[in-house]
Amino acid sequence: MTELGWAGVALLVAAGLALVIEAALAAVWGMAVAKRSITLSERLQTERAELEADLEKLRLAMEETRRLWRPYRRLLRWLSHPLTIALWQSYRRRGMLR
Repeated sequence: MTELGWAGVALLVAAGLALVIEAALAAVWGMAVAKRSITLSERLQTERAELEADLEKLRLAMEETRRLWRPYRRLLRWLSHPLTIALWQSYRRRGMLR
């Protein structure tokens, strides 16, 4: 074999070695990424459970608020009617209410 042939073999061995090293590094980095993704997934699941619990508390609080305001619904509906609002604005413009 000539010197040119041995150079090709040496380059082939070097390229193979580089591929093996890169594959090993990719495997190590892949394992690290997998570990971090599992940790992140667990943390996300915990946060989701806390969020669901807070959301349920909010729903209960809103239901309690609706239940407490139920006796005043008619009064609130009457006060928010456009004609009632116009009447109050009319009184204010005439100076009857200050």
